[in-house]
Amino acid sequence: MKHYYFFLFIWFVLSCQKKTSDDSALLITNKPIPKIQVESNAIEFDSALVLSYENKRLLEFYRASGFKTVWQSASNRKLILKAIKESDKEGLFPEDYHILSLDSLEKKHAFLEEKDLVNYDILLTLNTQQFLTHLKTGKLNPNELYTNWDLKKNEFDCNSVLAAAFTKNKLSEIIHESKPNALVYNQLKEALQLLEGYSDVDFTPMVFTEKIVANDTNARVIDIKKRLKYWKDFSGSDSLTAIYDAKTVVAVKRFQERHGLAPDGIIGAGTIEAFNFSKANRKKQIIANLERWRWFEILSEEDYIIVNIPDYKLVVVENQDATITQKVVVGTNKRKTPVLTSYLRTVVLNPTWTIPPTILKEDVMPAMKKNRNYLSNKNISIYDSHNNVVAPENWNSSKPHNYRYVQEPGPNNTLGEMKILFPNHHSIYLHDTNHRNLFGLTNRSLSSGCIRVEKPLVLAGYFLNHSENWSKEKIDSVLGTRKTHYIKIKKKYNLYIWYWTAWSQKGELQFRKDVYDYDLALYEKLRS
Repeated sequence: MKHYYFFLFIWFVLSCQKKTSDDSALLITNKPIPKIQVESNAIEFDSALVLSYENKRLLEFYRASGFKTVWQSASNRKLILKAIKESDKEGLFPEDYHILSLDSLEKKHAFLEEKDLVNYDILLTLNTQQFLTHLKTGKLNPNELYTNWDLKKNEFDCNSVLAAAFTKNKLSEIIHESKPNALVYNQLKEALQLLEGYSDVDFTPMVFTEKIVANDTNARVIDIKKRLKYWKDFSGSDSLTAIYDAKTVVAVKRFQERHGLAPDGIIGAGTIEAFNFSKANRKKQIIANLERWRWFEILSEEDYIIVNIPDYKLVVVENQDATITQKVVVGTNKRKTPVLTSYLRTVVLNPTWTIPPTILKEDVMPAMKKNRNYLSNKNISIYDSHNNVVAPENWNSSKPHNYRYVQEPGPNNTLGEMKILFPNHHSIYLHDTNHRNLFGLTNRSLSSGCIRVEKPLVLAGYFLNHSENWSKEKIDSVLGTRKTHYIKIKKKYNLYIWYWTAWSQKGELQFRKDVYDYDLALYEKLRS
């Protein structure tokens, strides 16, 4: 017997040294788990059974229960199994939680022997832990997927939450509270439900050749009408002729508006691209967006600014009401605007612009080698390490990174008359622009990563309005000096630069172009 306990001890130590599974690594906090109150008919079992799973989170849970079973209640078992079966409504996958095996065991529950009851209990706990964690914080970690995302992982102490569910008999409430409660997340769930109402008909992709305008006759109009009918943008009857008539133009405009396209009724490459999305691909897109929203978290009581990159839109929310909405220009696919959470810190009037390394390498250096006056023509000065101005003819093209390149304030400054700073690791900010015409475009993925705002002085005045010393007249007078001025934003505004390409609005599906090609790649990772 002594040899048996010695062996068990050694086995226990070795097991504890094994690498925990990915799911156990999702335990965010190290808070002690409250002791779990188990029912009188709970079965006590050997801790070696839990140790064999090499899962720290599972071990800590059953240590809190005194290594006794916790799923005696048939109503609790049926409750969690139902939630797992319906997890597809949350954009999750029931098979990730071994629902078929669990369901099979539940059906045989009355006939299971004690050892099988224990094993079922452990498996049900393990999969419940994983399900609740995925529901609350997402299946994947964005900071491991992307190099330009800065999102703090949402904290979720799954064991403490689950322990409270058993002790207080509130499993139903715990499941509900684990679901994100953001408006867009709920709109995505509604979009997923709306999508399920469409048939599984798949259309042959159309190839764009030339634009189709009102009153044109084109064989492709027949296919376009079929798609408009399928997506419920075209109402009433139609003979499906090849004539692009007025009624079809109205339907196309509605389709374009739902997809963030210019609602001009002209069928071009962007409209054809949106038509070519099948129900299956739209479902993948919505599921990818649901996962992203499990990574995001907005506190309901805070004031904040949110930028949706694919929608090219900035919204200021104060007292849970949208007070300002503006168009924005964001980074190109090559120079993506990072996804991050931060807060507004400083308004800069009459900013200078220091050329960042990427633009220096990819744009400035090639241009300077062709024309040494390229920078001086743009009012950009070159400074050496001693802060001395370097004449263009003395610029050493073999050591371009030994210099700073600064554009002085003025009407032609790249940043315009204002920028707003916020802490981040990517050297990006909100700013004005000297290219106002860009806000008239539908595709505004055009910058080098920073976010250009449509009405910068309106935005700056709004944030500085909480300080009596900064009236509109004073802002205008400072702008007139052409000297750089820094003003601290006194009120707390969190900033969310996020990415979502699908939602529902008044019972209608809304989609935006996946400008950075995130959606399908994320979906594939969720399924792998």
